Amino acid sequence: MLKALLRRQIAAFERRFNYDAGYMRDLLDAGVGRFIKFGFVASRGHGKAAPAEAMAAAGILATLHEDCGPCTQIGVDIAMARGVDPEILRGILAGDETAMGETARHGYRFARAVLDHDGPAADWAREAIEALWGKAAVVDLSLAITTGRMYPTLKFGMGHARTCSRVLVAGQPAPFHRPEALAA
Repeated sequence: MLKALLRRQIAAFERRFNYDAGYMRDLLDAGVGRFIKFGFVASRGHGKAAPAEAMAAAGILATLHEDCGPCTQIGVDIAMARGVDPEILRGILAGDETAMGETARHGYRFARAVLDHDGPAADWAREAIEALWGKAAVVDLSLAITTGRMYPTLKFGMGHARTCSRVLVAGQPAPFHRPEALAA
């Protein structure tokens, strides 16, 4: 019964975001316990302490570290559903810190420093975020970075990874930038 309920939730998620969640069904088929453990961890990256723009920047940049296709698209679509302005999302995807605005820039710079393992830059970004939004925001952004990388990694491992594809923001193609340090 629980498996049937979870399958319906997966199907609803696929319909809402026009997304192929076949890997989720495979994960569920491997065991309800595995699926629930994954879902619990994955859901932690969606706290409310950091603004949606900063969360989107951190999560999308982390996803671009691992993926340039459907996982990036779903990150954009979820950010739009959370009210993030399309122009901010275009700035995040392009790596244009001016276009993404100050709030997103904090999440973007923090994610970039974390992904690059740049201790001094991460310390500086962490301190700025904590001063603006508190320690819980640092945790939320760290979890957004983790989950941003987790989904594409899981999908790749399970054989569900796709090649790079066009990313749309509000129905329009949005070029994205994968900095060399991240694309390697």
